[in-house]
Amino acid sequence: MTGQNTNLGQTAVVFAYHSVGVRSIKTLLARGIHIQLVVSHDDNPNETIWFESVAALCLEYGIPRIAPDNPNTAETIDQIKAINPDFIFSFYYRNMLSEEVLCLAKNGAYNLHGSLLPKYRGRVPVNWAVLHGETETGVTLHEMTAKPDAGAIIAQTAVPILPDDTAFEVFGKLTVAAEQTLWNALPALIAGNAKRLENNLALGSYFSGRKPEDGRIDWSRTAQEVYNLHRAVAPPYPGAFTDVNGQRFVIEKARLINPFTTKIPAHLPQGISVVDNVTFGVCGDGNAIQILALQLDGRTLDSASLSTLFA
Repeated sequence: MTGQNTNLGQTAVVFAYHSVGVRSIKTLLARGIHIQLVVSHDDNPNETIWFESVAALCLEYGIPRIAPDNPNTAETIDQIKAINPDFIFSFYYRNMLSEEVLCLAKNGAYNLHGSLLPKYRGRVPVNWAVLHGETETGVTLHEMTAKPDAGAIIAQTAVPILPDDTAFEVFGKLTVAAEQTLWNALPALIAGNAKRLENNLALGSYFSGRKPEDGRIDWSRTAQEVYNLHRAVAPPYPGAFTDVNGQRFVIEKARLINPFTTKIPAHLPQGISVVDNVTFGVCGDGNAIQILALQLDGRTLDSASLSTLFA
C-alpha cells in the first residue's frame, strides 16, 4: 500500500521556492516526512511574481522558515546541525548549497531539476529547452553534489513540448511532473533502497542564467528561431522585444506562419509590418511570425495604434 505516512517519522530540511517548491513540500508532507525547517527566498519586488508562495505555505502549515541571503553561513549550518535531518531536499531554490551543508543529511541530499539530466544542467532549463526547439523535457530527482546537477539520478519524468508551447506552459507541466516524480521516488528513498543511475555529464549540456537583454530579437534569424525565442521568454517572463525609433516593443503573443497556408506579402522588410490589420514579423529566411499581441510600455496596442506605428 502506498498511501500517506509510509515512513517512521523521518525528518527533512527543505530549500524551496516557486510553485515547484510548494507542490514538493506538500508531497513530502503527504508521504509523512516531518519538515523541521524550510529555507527559502523573500520575494523580489522587481520581479513579476506569478507563482505560488512557499512563505505563505509555511505560514499556513506552521513550518519554521528562514530566508538568508547566503544559505552556507555558519548560522544556517548550525541551525541545520541542531535538527540533524534525515534528508535535505532542494526544490527550485536559487542558491548553490555547499558541501558542508549537503553532508548534514544522514540519508542524503536531493534536488529536483527541471530537465532530463544530463541535458540542460544549470540555470533556467525550461527556457533554454524551449529556445532550442526541443520537443521533450522533464524533471529529474538526483543526488546533490558540490558540482551543480551532477549527482546520481534517482528518478525522471518526461513531458512533451508542443510546437506552440511557451516556457510558462511547459513550466506548468513540469510542476505536475515534479510532484509525480517525488511521490513515486519517496518510498524507496525512505526505505533506503532507491536505485541510482549514472548522470553522465559527457552526454549532457550546461547553461547559465538568462538576462532580459537576451530577449532582443535578431530579425535576420529564421522565423522558427525567432518564434522559439518568443516562446522561451513570453510573459510572464520579460518577453522577446525589438526597438523601433527609440521605443521598445515586446511580443505578448504570436504564432509561426505556415507559408504554405498563409500568404506573406512580398517585399516586406525584416522586422514588424502591418498589412490589412495583420501584424507580421518578417525574418531572415523570408518567413514570418504573426504577432497577435504587441506591447509598448506595458500596454497592449490596439489595431489602430499598430497600423499607425508600422504601416
